[in-house]
Amino acid sequence: MKRGVIAIDETEAHETLLREAGQWAAAADAKLVVLTFLDESEYEKGVETLESVGKVENVSYDTGAVTEAAADDAAAFAAGVLDGMGVEFTTVAAVVGDKERGSRVVEAGEKYDCDHAFVVGTGRSPTGKALFGDFAQQVILNFGGLVTITME
Repeated sequence: MKRGVIAIDETEAHETLLREAGQWAAAADAKLVVLTFLDESEYEKGVETLESVGKVENVSYDTGAVTEAAADDAAAFAAGVLDGMGVEFTTVAAVVGDKERGSRVVEAGEKYDCDHAFVVGTGRSPTGKALFGDFAQQVILNFGGLVTITME
């Protein structure tokens, strides 16, 4: 089955990459898995906010609502970019630490049986060895299919 995974933030570079991934998916009759990230600190703040609101309202909220909200935001962004292309997509949010983004793209690709990954590169890695940055390099080296990279 043709399926692509794309890691996005709501930036211009990611919008461009999402549009390219949408064109690929439309031409290949493929589906997309749109992956968005929450830093651990963002996630913890969201959970704290839910707990505070829950105490005021005397209600217990599911902490999964934090990742669901991030996935909903990414879905709205993706829907706006992919509008009119006829591309089916699923949106997933992942809580990540500093060095986990690349491995999360690879994991999502495996979980959803993706044969293509789309990522935005950030320039050279801190050591200067990788042209696309650590995140993109990790995806290139570990993803089991094609990888498309656009630069910021």
